[in-house]
Formats: sequence, structure tokens, C-alpha cells
Amino acid sequence: MSAQAKDPVDTIIEQWAEVRPDLDTRAMEVFGRIFRLSRAMGDRMEKAYARFGISRGEFDVLATLRRSGEPYTLSPRELSATLMLTTGGMTGRLDKLERAGLLRRSPDPHDRRALQVTLTEEGLNIIDEAVGAGLAAETETLTVLDDEQAGQLAGLLRELLAGTR
Repeated sequence: MSAQAKDPVDTIIEQWAEVRPDLDTRAMEVFGRIFRLSRAMGDRMEKAYARFGISRGEFDVLATLRRSGEPYTLSPRELSATLMLTTGGMTGRLDKLERAGLLRRSPDPHDRRALQVTLTEEGLNIIDEAVGAGLAAETETLTVLDDEQAGQLAGLLRELLAGTR
């Protein structure tokens, strides 16, 4: 271990080394830290989005609509597929966001049986502010790394993620 401060994962690894020295715990070192980082960042993102009256899940819906480009409209099915949510889970999020005036549901002009979900002007304003706040929280966290280290980490994580497919 380098001169870096010990973290809770180091303690876990040391404990395993005591009771099971035969184990190769390198994967545990990596994924234990990824898991802990994910939880910590999830909490930070919730706080960043809470200022706008939305949760991370609701942010995801609004952000997906925003990224779709004008007219910021998708079907509930397209949203569910993109966010890997059940239709029931999506309905709950859409209900809350519609009540808050951040999106509206309307009949699909091309298919009478289908609906469209569209960002409202207020929803567009909220998501544009919230994405900035979220990025600021993430960027602040990355300040412990220089640009080269952040780039290397992004590349390594891309490779690792590709290996899970």
C-alpha cells in the first residue's frame, strides 16, 4: 500500500488475510471501493437534486426527455426501456412529475392507443439547473485526481464495464 491513508476496504482486506490468507482479494479491493463510491455519490446526487424538488429517479426521467432533443417527447415505453424500469415503476414517477408540472402526458397523434410524455417549460428549466448541480457535485469529488488520472480512471472503468456485457 502506498502512503495514502487506509480506508475501510483496506481493513476488510487485512481481516480476510488474517483468516483466509489463501484468498486473492484484489477483486474485493476494486469492487468494494466502487460500491462504496457509488453509494457516497448517490447520496451526494440526491442532495444536489433535492434542491430542485426531485429525486435521482425523477432526475433520470427528466434528463432522458431532455437528452432526446426537441420537442423533448418520448413514449412511456421508450422511457421505461432507456431507464430499465418496469411500466409500473415508470407510471409512479410520471404521475409525480406530472403533478409537479414538470411534464405532461398526452395522446400520441400517430397511435390513439399510446401516450407521449413531454417536458414542460418548467421541467426543462428544472432539469437544466439540476444537471448543472449534479455535475458540480461530481466535479468537486474528482478534484482529488488530476486531469490525467481522471482520464485514466474513466478509461479503466469503461474497460471494466465492457467486460460485464
